[in-house]
Amino acid sequence: MCLYMIRISPLQPAERSAGVLICGRICIMKYLLVDGENLKGKIKFICDNTLHIPHPQWNVFNFQKMFDTALASYTIDKIIFYFAKIKFYPESPQKSKELIQEQRLLKTALEFYGYEVILSGSVRGNMGPGGKMIFKEKGVDVRIAVDMVSFSCDKLVEEILLCSSDSDLQPAITETTKRGVPVVYVGFGANPNKGLTYTTKETILIRDAEVAASIPPTLL
Repeated sequence: MCLYMIRISPLQPAERSAGVLICGRICIMKYLLVDGENLKGKIKFICDNTLHIPHPQWNVFNFQKMFDTALASYTIDKIIFYFAKIKFYPESPQKSKELIQEQRLLKTALEFYGYEVILSGSVRGNMGPGGKMIFKEKGVDVRIAVDMVSFSCDKLVEEILLCSSDSDLQPAITETTKRGVPVVYVGFGANPNKGLTYTTKETILIRDAEVAASIPPTLL
């Protein structure tokens, strides 16, 4: 029997790709995969529409407290955040610098908690109405989908918790489940994705109060 001693195990990439060797055998694990931009969007929606406050700077939001509370019944061995890499756009220099700095600070904060941060895909800037630059993320869902199927094929995980409300991940969820790895949808009580609730084994919804409790009190 494999015993887990702590909630979050800060594994190195080499360990993640090979599993963890305990007592002479490979111990498969439970991963929480987080679509970072999707998560930020949900928290921002709750701050705007329920709490009626500006969303906090992301590097001071207590993601660990939110997940520990919402997923208290789970022992999670690895949390991976996925973000698109932000590039500098000369057409919008100030906004580019702000987004790059925001991502750098958030990455540092998440890694401090022992989470892994993967930058995949890109944030592309397109000129919108009125000459305003609009930034959109591309490619993160593809990386998450590939990792889900890869982890299940390589027998590295026994269960995946997926914190994303992106319907494009449903085919990857189906393939992962076919390979004997159940997927749990971790969404929000505010506007959960019905398609993901039907595709996954179980749904866990993070409550508005759990989001509020993860914001520094001085900002409430």
